[in-house]
Amino acid sequence: MGGRHRTDELDGGYNPYQEPSSRRRAGRGKVLVPLAGAVALAVLLGVAAYVIMSRDQGCGENKVALQVVASPDIAPAITKIAAGFSKSATPDNGGCVAVTVKDSDSAGVTNSIAGSGATAGRFDSDMWIPDSSLWVAKLRSTPKGSGISAPVGSIARSPVILTAPKAVVEKLGSAFGEPSWSGLMSAANAATPDGLGRRVRVLPLDPTQNAAGLSALLAGAGILKTSGAGDEQLVGVLRQLSESAVTSPANMFATMGKQSSRAPIGIASEQSIWAFNNKNGGQMVGLYPAEGTISLDYPVLITAKDQATRNAAKAFATALNGATARKTIRDHGFRTPDGKGGGAISQANGLNPKAPRAIKIPDAATVTQLSQAWSRLKLGGRILALLDISGTMALPAVGAPGDRMRLISQTAIEGLKLFPDKTEIGTWVFSTNLNGKGVDYRQAVGIGPIGGPLDGTTRREVISRSLASIKAKPTGDTGLNDTLAAAYDKMKAEYEADKINTILIFTDGVGNDDPEGGITNAEILRKLRDEFDETQPISVIIIGLGANDAAGRRQMQNLAKATQGEAFFPNNALEIRKVFLEGISRRLCAPNCNGGQ
Repeated sequence: MGGRHRTDELDGGYNPYQEPSSRRRAGRGKVLVPLAGAVALAVLLGVAAYVIMSRDQGCGENKVALQVVASPDIAPAITKIAAGFSKSATPDNGGCVAVTVKDSDSAGVTNSIAGSGATAGRFDSDMWIPDSSLWVAKLRSTPKGSGISAPVGSIARSPVILTAPKAVVEKLGSAFGEPSWSGLMSAANAATPDGLGRRVRVLPLDPTQNAAGLSALLAGAGILKTSGAGDEQLVGVLRQLSESAVTSPANMFATMGKQSSRAPIGIASEQSIWAFNNKNGGQMVGLYPAEGTISLDYPVLITAKDQATRNAAKAFATALNGATARKTIRDHGFRTPDGKGGGAISQANGLNPKAPRAIKIPDAATVTQLSQAWSRLKLGGRILALLDISGTMALPAVGAPGDRMRLISQTAIEGLKLFPDKTEIGTWVFSTNLNGKGVDYRQAVGIGPIGGPLDGTTRREVISRSLASIKAKPTGDTGLNDTLAAAYDKMKAEYEADKINTILIFTDGVGNDDPEGGITNAEILRKLRDEFDETQPISVIIIGLGANDAAGRRQMQNLAKATQGEAFFPNNALEIRKVFLEGISRRLCAPNCNGGQ
C-alpha cells in the first residue's frame, strides 16, 4: 500500500451519485444539476427519470460516502454485507450511506498510519477492519498511532492452527503424536538439529507481515516459557523459523506441495485453509494444537473525522454484527465472535467445527518484545573467528577426551551448524610469528557468506574442512592481544551497519602469552574500551575450552565485557550449543547487554 490505498478496490453498497472520491458529500447545488438534467431527459424520452428522482429524494440532500478498508481475507464478506446496506439512517440527517470497500493487508495499513516502512503514507478511510488486534496494539505503541481510537467491537474469529497436506498427516502423527505448539517448537529448534527437525519441515508465516504468524509465535513462546525453557531455546526456535518463514499463506501452501524428505507442517488461520481448500479440492487439513491457540479477531476501528461520517460508520458497524451479516461471515469460512462456525467449518473441508480452547493474547509489551526479537535475529551477521593454535592447544583438554585443539575444532564445526547461509564468516588462526616475525595471526578463510560458493564448494564446507585439519603449532606461544587488536581494526574498517558485527575467539582460556612482547593485557583492554562505539558496536565473544586457568579466565572476561560481549567456558557438546545460541541471542540486547558498563 503506498501513500494512499490500492486502486484494486472491491465496490460494494449503493452509490446513487457516483461522486468523485475527493468529496464525501454532495453540495446542494451539485445535486440540482443532475436532477435538472434528468427531468429534461424525461421530458424528451418519457422514461427512467422518475426512478432516479425517487432515489435521490429518498436519500435527501446529505448522502454520506463511507470508505472501508478491510483485511483481504474478510473483504469479500464485508463487500457482500455492504451491498445490503444501501441506505442506513444516520442520527443527524436521515440520509443514505454508500459504502465502498477496499482490501489492503493489515501490516501495510499499520505502517501507513504509523508512518513507517515501505508503505508509509496517509490513511484516509473512515473505517478499518484488520485481521487482528495485534496490529492495533502495535500501532498504538507508535507516536503517530498512539491516538487511534479503540476498536468498537469484533466481527469474526479465525483460530490460528497448524496445517499439512492430507498425504503427510499420518507421517506427522508418528513424528509429533498429538498436534501441539510444543512439538512445533521442538521441530523448529536450531539447538536440536538431530531431533524432530530431521523429519519435520516447519513453514511459518513471517510475523512482521502476517498476524497468524505472530499469533503462532506468541502461542509457542508462551508454551516454551511455561515449560521452563530458557531464552537460548527460544532464540534457537526464532533463528530456525526466520530462515524458513514465508510471506503469505499462498506461498506457504505452494511450498508444501514441493517434494521433500521431511514432512511439511505450516501455520495458518482456519479461514485461509478453508479458502485454499475451496479452490483446490480440499488438499489441506487443519491440525489443532492441544494447548489451545490464539485467534484472529477482526476488530472494527472507526477512523472518520467528521461527525456525520462517524455516525454512518457506527451504523455500519452495528449492521456488521447483525444476523444476516453473521451468516455471511460464517459462509466465508470464519467463525463469529462467539466461536460458532457455519457449514464452511466442517470435517469435509479439513476443519473441526468444535472451537479450540482459547489462549489469551499476551500484553502489548510481550508482543513488542517478541516482534523486536524476530526482527533483530533476522539481521545478518558478520563474524571474524579467531582460532588459537598455540602449543598449549596440543595438551589434553580438561573434562573432555582428546587434546584442546581437537576440542576447539569440533566446537567450531558444531557452531557452524547454527548459522544461516547468509551469515558472513571468515577465520584466522593465531599463535606467534605465523606470518613472518612479529605477526601472530594468519587468514585461513576470507570473510564472506557462509552459504556462498568458494573453491568449487561452499564457504561452510571450506571452513569445516579447514577446522577438521587444523593442527597446533608445537613451539608457538599465544599472541592473543596482538591478534585481537588487528582483528578489531579490520572489523572497524569494514563495519556493516545492517549486520551484527562480532569477533569470535576460540582459545583454551590461558590468555595472552607472548614472550616477544607485543600489546600488554592493560593496553588491549584500554584499546577496546576507548574504541568501542555503541552506534557501531563490534562485540567480542570468547569461547574458552580445555583449561582451568583462573587468571586467564579473568582476562577473557574483561576483554569481552569491554565490548559488551561475553566469555563462555563450556565443557561438552550440549553446553557448546547453548553457548552459541546465547551468543546469537546477544543481538537482542546489543549494545547494552551488560547494562552499558
